[in-house]
Amino acid sequence: MIRNFRLRLTAWYLAFFTLLLAVFGFLFYGMFSNAMRERLDETLRSEAATAAGLLADEITELHGDLPAAAAEAVEEMKFRTTTLVIYSGGRVLASSDTGRSRDLAEAVRLAGQSDLVEASGYGHRGARAAIRRVPVDGGEAIAVALEPLDALADEMRITRRILLFGFPLLIALAGLGGYAVATRSLAPLGWMARQAHEIGGESLHKRLEIGDAADELTTLAASFNELLARLDQSFETMRRFVADASHELRTPLSVIRGEADVALTRERSASEYKQSLAVILDESRRLSRLVDDLLNLARADSGHVKLRLEDLYLNDLVAECCRSARTAAEARNIALECACPGDVPFRGDEDLLRRMVTNLLENAIRHAPEGGRVEASVEAEPGAIRVQVSDNGPGIPPEEAARVFERFYRVDEARSRREGGFGLGLAIVKWIAEVHKGEAGVISKPGAGSTFFVTFRV
Repeated sequence: MIRNFRLRLTAWYLAFFTLLLAVFGFLFYGMFSNAMRERLDETLRSEAATAAGLLADEITELHGDLPAAAAEAVEEMKFRTTTLVIYSGGRVLASSDTGRSRDLAEAVRLAGQSDLVEASGYGHRGARAAIRRVPVDGGEAIAVALEPLDALADEMRITRRILLFGFPLLIALAGLGGYAVATRSLAPLGWMARQAHEIGGESLHKRLEIGDAADELTTLAASFNELLARLDQSFETMRRFVADASHELRTPLSVIRGEADVALTRERSASEYKQSLAVILDESRRLSRLVDDLLNLARADSGHVKLRLEDLYLNDLVAECCRSARTAAEARNIALECACPGDVPFRGDEDLLRRMVTNLLENAIRHAPEGGRVEASVEAEPGAIRVQVSDNGPGIPPEEAARVFERFYRVDEARSRREGGFGLGLAIVKWIAEVHKGEAGVISKPGAGSTFFVTFRV
């Protein structure tokens, strides 16, 4: 099998061209042969008709002397290229080729009333003859115009040689031309390959340039450039993710290490050791929660998370999450209200859905002012179920609203970190919503609070 794509295209083109050329050759040869034979037949008919007309005129002028009239008619047509024979009553009266004229008698006799016959005994390959009958007193005379088929056979032999020797030449030229066309047509692929070879992890911002290539190659280049754009975005997201994760991990680790160093510098009292261990425990919990979030997002990216689907009531799940979050809300003097008026059946992964609602509640409590208000609700609409959590916090600027579901993104960087946020809670909410065929969104206005919602299509 040909591995080179350029040679493979040339081979397919050459095979198709050869097939077309062969079909054309057969058709051309057949049509040319028929045309030559038809032209010969028309010439013979014309010559025979002319000879018959001359014979009739000579018979009239010579007062019925048939042999003399036949001789005169043949004499007048002696400069024609065809052979003329006139006979009557089974004998030749006159002929422009006396050596072969008797061979026509049997052919004419077998022809009956036909005006064209084959004379096989005339010439090497026989002859083609046209017959015209001329009535005379007491009988008839027959004028025969014939042409040996040797000349026609020679012409057809020359035609066959031209085809047999010309076709290989044409096929060779077609092969060279096809290879040249394939090389020129595939040249943009070589340019693309060289440009793609130069693109690495640090140069994903580059794009393929192929100029005014064919539409198909332009489409291929555009698709490849779109792939590069997605890869560039993915690499940038990964770099930012690694940098943010490292930063988030460094903070609790630094606190833990600092507390341990301080505690070990000299002998301390039991209460001081207990205080350092409490700080270490608190930071360890934050670190553990961050690692769990990262692990969940990594599993989500790899597609290894399998949902444990079960039938449940979303209103009960939201109410339970509100009861769990009430302690954190009371610690900041925040009024937490839960509006779940009726049963809202749903089928999903209860643990993930509980994590989703908890994250929404923690986010709202974290950003609501002290003495503020947080409201959670579940609404069943035709064809959809909507879970939403609202707060009366500072709100989100419009230009930031589209980014709040990105990983490690914070509207207020310092405030969120100080209060325990990693910038992963809303990213997890978005992922859980999407694996349940839903979508997450936010409605916010600076100074008027925010409403985060998740809509499930049912």
